[in-house]
Amino acid sequence: MHILVVHNRYSSAQPSGENVVVDQEVGLLRAAGHRVEVFERRSDDIAARSLLSKVAVPLLVPWNPAVRSELAARLRSERPDVVHVHNVFPLLSPAVVAACADAGVPAVATLHNYTQVCPPGTLHRDGRPCTECVGTTASLPAVRHGCYRNSRLATVPLAVSLSVNRRRWWSGVERFFCISAAQRDVLVRSGMPPERLAVKHNFVPDTGARRSGAGEHVLFLGRLAEAKGVRLLMTAWDALAASGGVGVPLAIAGAGPLEPEVTAWAAGRDDVRYLGLLDPAQCRQAVARSVAVVAPSMAMETFGLVVAEAMAAGVPAVAAGHGSFVELVEDGVAGLLHQPGDPGSLASCVRRITADQDRNREMGQAARSRYERDFSPAVGLERLVEGYRTAIAGRSGGGESPPPVGEESTGSRRGTRASRNGGSR
Repeated sequence: MHILVVHNRYSSAQPSGENVVVDQEVGLLRAAGHRVEVFERRSDDIAARSLLSKVAVPLLVPWNPAVRSELAARLRSERPDVVHVHNVFPLLSPAVVAACADAGVPAVATLHNYTQVCPPGTLHRDGRPCTECVGTTASLPAVRHGCYRNSRLATVPLAVSLSVNRRRWWSGVERFFCISAAQRDVLVRSGMPPERLAVKHNFVPDTGARRSGAGEHVLFLGRLAEAKGVRLLMTAWDALAASGGVGVPLAIAGAGPLEPEVTAWAAGRDDVRYLGLLDPAQCRQAVARSVAVVAPSMAMETFGLVVAEAMAAGVPAVAAGHGSFVELVEDGVAGLLHQPGDPGSLASCVRRITADQDRNREMGQAARSRYERDFSPAVGLERLVEGYRTAIAGRSGGGESPPPVGEESTGSRRGTRASRNGGSR
């Protein structure tokens, strides 16, 4: 199959799970023999632009006509079987969907967040979940609250883009990949066409980094931001320390706006280690050395990559009991779920998961089994290709109705035409 991946890469100054997912999918498809090319923009390049060009960037968020022309021309000359759209903010814009229509190439899109119904894509505001814009057409609440970067002015281009391009997305994309059922439920309630929304979890490469002993620390790995539950974790850990601790330190890895606060909090403590921003190999080793990985997010996460990475390493997780974590972590089997936003509940779960080594080991084994069943590269590849086939059949008018949500990996559509050239390689 010939696939063109469209993605606006996030700034390299902050770790981006979305960039990682895109790169891993491209590598997975190429390793399977598919021809994959990339059409991308990089947010890092904005810094090198002229002052006038920088000022114009917000104007391109709702619509970038130059991107439409460039992408359409490339599609007409290269004729890929399918276009896979990821992030389009801020330099690509939804004009990429129009370009696919111009060239007559079917498009699929992975929805990594909630930008189809929430301008900043987080469904989170002022430390709590927020769904004020879900189901609305103008996203005025987001502008009023300044939901993007705490700025009304910065939020306007996102709100305008969501409002004017909503129908273009919904009619121009043959297949949307939701990365959790929880995300799909929110989008269906917002009015998105359910027949175009399929659940395709992110996959995690099996690097061979597995936990071999009891573990050395409890690990938080992610962006150091309030929405990720960092302050909640610090409060819970202080409570645990005051009652005698749990026998292992807390290791915090990552970067973000709360880094100075985390650094100051961890300084001089024997029970906390701030590791800073780790490279991918260091991340894998930190996970494999964990008693448990903790994901106390205040926001309703669409997936939870760190939890799946822990599962791959045979490490159980303590996660907030909302959003996608409810379907990723079977409470009491492969980890524990705490009450979202409740430091006492989080502290109790951390104590439980570190107190009994035998039970912790059983949870780690169950986590690994879940990974092999749902988040391995083989499963990820099959669901990707089935989604592409569905999109190609839908645009060409062939094939039957899309398979039910979550059944893209069943192989029920293997008889569908895989490409306009007669099949996949």
